[in-house]
Amino acid sequence: MKTSELKELFQSAGIEIKSEGRLPNDTGDQLRLTNGAIVNAFDNGTVSVQGKNKAEVESVLGKGERVAAKAAVRPVKRKVFVVYGHDQTSRTQLEAMLRRWGLEPLILDQLPTEGQTVIEKLEGAMAEASFGVVLATPDDEGYRANHADEKAYRARQNVVLELGMLLTKLGRQNVAILLKTQENMERPSDIQGLIYIPFKDDLAKEAGLTLAKTMAARGYELDIKRL
Repeated sequence: MKTSELKELFQSAGIEIKSEGRLPNDTGDQLRLTNGAIVNAFDNGTVSVQGKNKAEVESVLGKGERVAAKAAVRPVKRKVFVVYGHDQTSRTQLEAMLRRWGLEPLILDQLPTEGQTVIEKLEGAMAEASFGVVLATPDDEGYRANHADEKAYRARQNVVLELGMLLTKLGRQNVAILLKTQENMERPSDIQGLIYIPFKDDLAKEAGLTLAKTMAARGYELDIKRL
């Protein structure tokens, strides 16, 4: 435990520090408290207590260590919300890949309805996930009114809607868009800074490693042997 952390603990416990300085052998700091206790905080992180009111001081230190240990335990991220269109093959490849990595993909039509509307079901599932993967596949065709020569492939409207919801809920750094590339395929958004990962045929081989690196950077622990 660092000297600065000890001082904060004593302050919060109402114990005043009478004096402080380096130990004679320069291996750490020594705090002399107004209650008569002497606390030696060594540079290697260990702490020893001497003098009066030793039990009181050790009790304060024990509480601090438990709080620090609890804070050090990070929640394990496992759930990933998946947005998809009509490309069943790509969806199957993505689901299999995520499960192989030890993750839990949240796929809307596999989740229980429990009397909810679709939008309620979406909101509930998104609230459980820390990351979202959007499959943008060429399921629809579209163009500006009276400009049939501009016809292009695009993702389904529900995919674009759910993408927007994910960006709002999780933030753009926690959403990856797997874009299936082919001629005249539109991106579902021209917003700058979104994470686009292109693939053409084999989603796992072409986009898997990049997606894994992106999720690892956001706190997901992935087994490299399963990539």
